[in-house]
Amino acid sequence: MAGTMLIPALVDLHIGNSDWLVFVQSAIFTGVLSGLVVLATHKSEIRFSPRLGFLLIVAIWLTAALLGALPLYFSTLPISFAKALFESMSGITSTGATVLTGLDTMPRGILMWRSLLCWFGGLGFVGLGLLLLPSLRVGGIQLLHMESSDKSEKILPRIHQIAQGIILAYLTLTLLCTMLYFVAGMGMFDAINHGMTTVATAGFSTHDSSLGFYAHNRAILVIATIFMILGALPFVLYIKALMPQRLSSLADPQLILFFSIVIGFSFFLAVGLKLETNIGFGDALIASSFNLVSVISTTGFATEDYTLWGAEALGIFFLVTFLGGCSGSTSGGIKLNRIIILWQLASASLTRLIMPNAIIKMRYGRSEITQDVAQSALLFIFLYMASLVIGATVLTMLGNDLGTSITGALTALSNVGPGFGDTIGPVGNFSTLNDASLLVLSYLMLAGRLEIITIVILFTRRFWSR
Repeated sequence: MAGTMLIPALVDLHIGNSDWLVFVQSAIFTGVLSGLVVLATHKSEIRFSPRLGFLLIVAIWLTAALLGALPLYFSTLPISFAKALFESMSGITSTGATVLTGLDTMPRGILMWRSLLCWFGGLGFVGLGLLLLPSLRVGGIQLLHMESSDKSEKILPRIHQIAQGIILAYLTLTLLCTMLYFVAGMGMFDAINHGMTTVATAGFSTHDSSLGFYAHNRAILVIATIFMILGALPFVLYIKALMPQRLSSLADPQLILFFSIVIGFSFFLAVGLKLETNIGFGDALIASSFNLVSVISTTGFATEDYTLWGAEALGIFFLVTFLGGCSGSTSGGIKLNRIIILWQLASASLTRLIMPNAIIKMRYGRSEITQDVAQSALLFIFLYMASLVIGATVLTMLGNDLGTSITGALTALSNVGPGFGDTIGPVGNFSTLNDASLLVLSYLMLAGRLEIITIVILFTRRFWSR
């Protein structure tokens, strides 16, 4: 992060903005702090344990959010530290919710820093660490599983090889998306920023109107839709695609469900738009698929206020806000693999009521669903719903209306970005919320990004007992 802070510093120095000094000072502080950690631990032998893993993951992400907020808080932007932390947390958790306005005229260094936070957060700091820091290979696969819902088999012999493959796929998609944006008509600066935030399924934009700024350009919207879909797919899929012996494992049930939802709902929304407006079916399909994919991939881009498309459309967007993308992707939400496991559990339970002595094996594709996997999915969904209810209740107690509280907690926990309603909807932002509400939402974004269990376990008494 210290090295990355020098990139927006160079951007601001090039355009003559005084914020370049803030980025340099933040980089020095971050570098010194990191150096002190290295000096304090370089002779220590790491004995990995689940307790250390959970604590380390939360500490890394929370520290990254705090350090990421420094350039925002000390810049020329007139924002409180709570708002700076919210913006930084939204970036590194790939949420895309913002408290900033006037993005079209904002210094480019700030815009670049927001996009870089999204890009790093989309990949995951532990994923980067597994490649950059050999010491993290101790318990590396456990850390990767604690940070992400991806419990894929070990497709390569060493964990750093898996990390290299994922990072290479991430870089390739980012570069390709950026190039296509530029060819389609975006300026280079916009293309770079949107390339990073699209593949990271983060949704930060350089314009207040998000990608609505380019709503007239159908090519850009199609490119964005395609790469949001690619970002919502498991990244190990791109490694498997290059391994012939692994082609048979590409038929992942969550992929089938994901594309069924995207294609089915996109056509349904397009037909509704066609019937209610005078636009052509092609334009309606582009608009519906873009906004639907933006929500289910938890990217959060918007071209218009899709909550005005009717009650049916509102219900669909509310539903896919819960669902999210695939396990092992950059998207948030409950994740479709858990939905499939939950369906299998429900089906098996109903069958046992009819046939008490039947031996029922629950399967996820070709694999059997073990009791541990089923319990983990149920625990996550319980904690997800409990966090949603508690978060919405606290936000209401802090003075927010019920609609803003519920959808704000939902969009933060699912890392989607925009909520519903006039305040935090697709054409609004979070700038009018008080600092206490923003801190609550910052916690929910972190909890959602770390799959809830990772952070909730730190609040249990047994975690801290010997």
